[in-house]
Amino acid sequence: MNGNQGNLDISQGASRSETCILALRKQHLNGHKDKEYAVETISNYLASDHRQCDDYFAMAEEFAARQDWPATTASFEQFHSAMAHHFGMEEQVLFPAFERETGNTMGPTRMMRMEHEQMRDLFTHMAAAVAAQDADEYAGLSETLLIMLQQHNLKEEQVLYPMSDQALGVRVAELLQQMKEAPGSAG
Repeated sequence: MNGNQGNLDISQGASRSETCILALRKQHLNGHKDKEYAVETISNYLASDHRQCDDYFAMAEEFAARQDWPATTASFEQFHSAMAHHFGMEEQVLFPAFERETGNTMGPTRMMRMEHEQMRDLFTHMAAAVAAQDADEYAGLSETLLIMLQQHNLKEEQVLYPMSDQALGVRVAELLQQMKEAPGSAG
């Protein structure tokens, strides 16, 4: 990355995983470039967790592109575990609290759960591609997942998380602690 993070350059010489992670980070920075975080919020905590998951995803993709299958396996398992934990924080802590506070179970949390299920399905297929050492299949599934993640994370970071910070107000610190302690969801 260059010193001016607001203008990330995705160069032609970048590897595919570097391009993916730069695209995800650019999306994140563009959505948050004017915000300063003095207090830990749901928005900044979970957006930061998105970035960590993005890093694991890019690492697994890089190893798969090199066909380094032991490293791909380890990296994919780390990515999958991080995503399961992230989904667990949302599905076991954030979404129920948001739904109780707002009385809305048919809105953004329902859509996010559906998208989580779609991603879990992709993870299953990606794990099979890793086990079969099929770089082409893994690459195709990674492209699909990248698009899903970009759209999903944008909706969470621009809509659901700010709504949650506002709706949950004084409970934010308590909920953040519960999220930090949440086990990974089945996935």
